[in-house]
Amino acid sequence: MTKQVLVLGGTRFFGKRLVEKLLEDGQSVTIATRGTTSDSFGDRVERLKVDRTDEAALAAAVEGKHWDVVYDNICYNADEARAAVRVFTGKVGRYVLTSSLSVYDAGSAEMTEEQVDTASQDAPPSPVGKVGYAEGKRQAESVFFREAPFPAASARFPIVLGPNDYTKRLHFHVERIKNGVSFVLPNPEARICFIYEAEAADFLKWLGEAEVAGAFNAASDGRPKLRELLAQIDRETGRSAIVLSEGPDSESSPFGIEDDWTMDTSRARKAGYAFRSLDDWMPELIGQLARGEA
Repeated sequence: MTKQVLVLGGTRFFGKRLVEKLLEDGQSVTIATRGTTSDSFGDRVERLKVDRTDEAALAAAVEGKHWDVVYDNICYNADEARAAVRVFTGKVGRYVLTSSLSVYDAGSAEMTEEQVDTASQDAPPSPVGKVGYAEGKRQAESVFFREAPFPAASARFPIVLGPNDYTKRLHFHVERIKNGVSFVLPNPEARICFIYEAEAADFLKWLGEAEVAGAFNAASDGRPKLRELLAQIDRETGRSAIVLSEGPDSESSPFGIEDDWTMDTSRARKAGYAFRSLDDWMPELIGQLARGEA
């Protein structure tokens, strides 16, 4: 059955891949963006040109409409979440929020959803003012789980990688190693997790279809030490990483964590989602970057 789907932020990276997968599945898709990034969807999607941080404009844009699922890739704090709850109440069947591994602090154990139980934590009353990214995501989750009258789920993603990563975090390492340029990495023994852009899109789509609610960790299988990841890049480039333990911020690795930063994904598995192995996509992606193909 064709569903009516709205994607807030669907013109780049895994948001774009999500739209592509929804269209392939025969869904009727509307994308809502500020209109600053072009897209290649043509007449296959409806478009709402709106700044989601402007509640009045968002309410006007969605007036008289209803969606089976809303995917929200661009909600960053309690104020934006509360505005979405007000705007979409009565207009949505279920709501899926893109969240982050950043809700957890780094530590030696794999993080479980219960360790940051936003469904049991009140968000501060609005307006909350300026908050950091991690706290903002915790607040947004709390608002949707505790205050929304519609079912909501969140995807807690680690660093998302892929050829379309506009932040170029893996690119940073491949290019520096390839060109013999040093970078700062404080703890090469720290373990980390990732997810591929296509799998992030798959997981969001699954959350929109599954009868589940609450927070779900999502990461590809595999928790490599950073030095193991750098060794893969060394092999693909034929060079050796020049790693410094300290230095200026401008030279710091985007993966420069002080301790392990990984998540347990058993909750999603028990609900029926099967994650890909890191080995299924990471070596190929590193090879593409090393050859300048991505």
